[in-house]
Amino acid sequence: MNDALVVLVVLAALALSALGGWPLTAAVLRVAARSHDARHETTRGAVDPEVRPDAEPDLTGEGVHAPAGPALEPDLAAAAEPDPARAPGPGADPTSSSSLRGGTWIGVLERLAVTACLVAGYPAGIAFVIAVKGLGRYPEIRQHPETSERFVIGTLASMLWAVAVGAVARLLVSG
Repeated sequence: MNDALVVLVVLAALALSALGGWPLTAAVLRVAARSHDARHETTRGAVDPEVRPDAEPDLTGEGVHAPAGPALEPDLAAAAEPDPARAPGPGADPTSSSSLRGGTWIGVLERLAVTACLVAGYPAGIAFVIAVKGLGRYPEIRQHPETSERFVIGTLASMLWAVAVGAVARLLVSG
């Protein structure tokens, strides 16, 4: 395969990996949010307004955002008042919700890195991507444990897509 075609295949794989992972991850998270075993409760047992089954997930799968409209049904409004035990720690952004911030861009960069590792013939590099993402998100997940399920599901869906695209591109490039 000539050099120009190799560059074209690599660029196409990177674009497909980065952009194609968005709808796939969003769909997987929608299905997971509606599954019978999904928990949408706070530590007090009230429905968490940030994690409603009808909420739209972040395209990377790292957060779920409530749709526009009434936030809660009237009988749930009283139960969703802030719980002092769940208050953010010192230095935390008081306006932030339990969803992870920057997830869309992190997901795009993650898929690009995973696909690039496979195309370059360095699959061990995926371990670095996982380590950086996990260590970078650890403080947020520790502060908001209810987000860990969405983090894991979104990360797996995103990485599986990137691995599939990267493996096909590697096969095409290595001929």
